Amino acid sequence: MKLKLASKPLMALFVAATVMIAGCQTVQPPSATGTTTPPAQGETKPADQGEKATEPATTEPAANQPATSGDAKETPRNETLYINGIQWGPPSNFNLLSGNPAFPINYGNSRELVYETLFMINQLDGKLEPLLGTKYEWTDDMTLRIELNKDAKWSDGQPFTSDDVVYTYQLGKKYDINWSNYWAYIADVTADGPNAVKIMLNKDNPNRLTVLDSIELIPMMPKHIWEEIEKKSNNDLATIRKEVNANPVATGPYKIYFYNDQKITIVRDDNYWGKSLFGKLPAPKYITHVIYKDNAAGDLAFKSGQVDVSQQFIPQVWNMWKNGAPIKTYLKDAPYYVPGSMPSIFFNFSKKGLDNPDVRRAIAMSIDYKKISDLAMSGYSAAMQPSLTLNTDAESKYVDQAAIKSLQWTTDVKAANELLDSIGAKKGKDGIRVLNGTRLGPFEVECPYGWSDWNAALEIVAQSAKAIGIEIRTKFPEAPVWTNDLQTGKFDIIMNTPAGGVNPSQPWSRAHDIMYSKEVAPLGEMAFWNWGRYKNDKADQIIDKIPSVTDQAELKTLYTDLTKIWLTDIPSIPLMYRPWVFHTVNESVWKGFPVDGDGSNIPPQIAMDGAGIRALYQIHN
Repeated sequence: MKLKLASKPLMALFVAATVMIAGCQTVQPPSATGTTTPPAQGETKPADQGEKATEPATTEPAANQPATSGDAKETPRNETLYINGIQWGPPSNFNLLSGNPAFPINYGNSRELVYETLFMINQLDGKLEPLLGTKYEWTDDMTLRIELNKDAKWSDGQPFTSDDVVYTYQLGKKYDINWSNYWAYIADVTADGPNAVKIMLNKDNPNRLTVLDSIELIPMMPKHIWEEIEKKSNNDLATIRKEVNANPVATGPYKIYFYNDQKITIVRDDNYWGKSLFGKLPAPKYITHVIYKDNAAGDLAFKSGQVDVSQQFIPQVWNMWKNGAPIKTYLKDAPYYVPGSMPSIFFNFSKKGLDNPDVRRAIAMSIDYKKISDLAMSGYSAAMQPSLTLNTDAESKYVDQAAIKSLQWTTDVKAANELLDSIGAKKGKDGIRVLNGTRLGPFEVECPYGWSDWNAALEIVAQSAKAIGIEIRTKFPEAPVWTNDLQTGKFDIIMNTPAGGVNPSQPWSRAHDIMYSKEVAPLGEMAFWNWGRYKNDKADQIIDKIPSVTDQAELKTLYTDLTKIWLTDIPSIPLMYRPWVFHTVNESVWKGFPVDGDGSNIPPQIAMDGAGIRALYQIHN
């Protein structure tokens, strides 16, 4: 069944994990933008989701787990980069179309190692860097032309051509897969000779931003390989998904070398075409992802130097280097990690009391954001500066910071109480306020059970609200229940990450997820954005307009106006800034990892995704 979407951004289709239902082997369709669901067995979890207290690997292999492959013996330590925190549980397959591929084939955060994209996103500046594509340009309002790297080859020696790009895009039109929904915005993708393609926008629903997302998110697939798999499977997606694809033919610098339920090792392809692009081959001959039983085991291995790059949430990371261990984060000082998303609480606009913007503002002013950062995030969240944009170079440029300053809130319990007093919300004998006959509570605020930092954050929200006479109670259901509550609007207040991801469409996609009301399903039906059913016609008009605007001054005006509306109406409240990846490195074996201010402009995504892949060419023993 195709998801019918009109104006929904797509980047989160790659980071929203699929979910296994109660031991059943049926995989749900990819969730829509902004809806982050827990990883399935063996799947990865992006850092913008809540962290579980422990993340056990499954001791029994998945039902369709392939047999071990390659050479089981240990690879030379000085030639092997060890990583952790991406793969939890045994690998089941390396099939991009399966819905649940293992590292390094997963969509969320390890593109570029095996299957490459046309361009690489740089989290630091938001720019797209060349990879399989060399340049892109809008030849007119409706056509994006992309030139391809003539040196690019598949690992079996076949040339990478425009036919492969067209084929990969068309797979999303033919089957319900992770990039299918881009076809809501695309009319056609055609070859323009062997080394260029044209992407034509849908004239009824054009969106340049989501199409730019596609050129850095969709992993390119070899037509000559997958056409045969399709033929063998009679073009049946269920059958295609059973393909293990243990030795993927791809364009990336690495190949699958060995895997079992304890580790996955990839080996460098010394015939990698990208030597002409990067000037040399990646430094590590091998990259091994060890699958630890829980966070504690992974942290211990990392601290001892058995792991070089950790993608795990490490509480109080500064303790790692207290005794002089050569451990670093990308930022030298707090918050240590570059922000990549804003987990937020959303209000149900149908709930009496919560439908009042002054009540929502009072709640926003009551929240102790520093306490959330210190206790829930180990200090990894910078001081909250409410905006639709992250406080990063890539995003903050879109908003006139001086123009929104008077509307931004800070933690101020006294002012929050005064605001509620001014609107006539009087405290009852139990200390809870009543506004126009409606008691302000109890309201339930929810997120999934076991997402420890999110759970802790919501406890602080509830405690903070009590100080202003609003009763909020925490509710931590299992993740599938939370997902259903979120999408059907069966909540008072709920926590979620709006459009978590580092993509060309940010911050538009985040604003869309929070505020866009057109074609949102009514309460009781499944909505994939604007979960609180907020409505503001002016906001809708601005969100519709932004994707077609190229003038930077006009864009800044539009984003500033949109942010003012958000700061006034407060349909959501960001609780923390989270990194897109937790990039912590141990330089006991490998040195030269990128850090802030080193002049390399390499983002903290080493061996994972996007332009962070460039770090593999910089590190050394």
